[in-house]
Amino acid sequence: MKLHENNALGELGGAIGKGLLAGLAATAAITLSQIIEMKITKRKPSEATLKVAEETTGIKPASRSEKQKVSQEIHWSYGTVWGISRGLISLTGLKGLPATLLHFGAIWGTSMIMLPEFNAAPPIYKEDAKTIAIDGFHHAVYAVTAGIVYDALDAGGKNERKFNRLVKQLRIKGLISRFKL
Repeated sequence: MKLHENNALGELGGAIGKGLLAGLAATAAITLSQIIEMKITKRKPSEATLKVAEETTGIKPASRSEKQKVSQEIHWSYGTVWGISRGLISLTGLKGLPATLLHFGAIWGTSMIMLPEFNAAPPIYKEDAKTIAIDGFHHAVYAVTAGIVYDALDAGGKNERKFNRLVKQLRIKGLISRFKL
């Protein structure tokens, strides 16, 4: 069976699948980051996720435990799905740090626009520097983790194999042996 080099739907599916796995890992990382930060700063868990859900879906959890459960379900779903954008970024050819920076900008920028829009958080210009720094740090943890996991899952992809074949051919010809790639 011959593999098709230009199978666009296959590449899209692979990018989405790897993105979902990267998003899941990144959601675990940001959750851990937030738990540690809340223990240090004595901050209570944010209700922003629940406020957006109530506003957009009309759900109204009756008890405190239901609120926490719904908030966690949305947090994990939302974070996992954001991994898809990391996969789509990779389809543009961006990898590594440039892709991670673009992903970080997309997720944190969306947060800064969406949360105030739904009255779940004040606009960034009304936040203090410490709150902005903590929020930026958590989103950076997410983006870096998603990037590392995505790139690890994507290692050995078609483009990397092409590059490695080129390097091998150049080594054979002695053109780059002095660079010790």
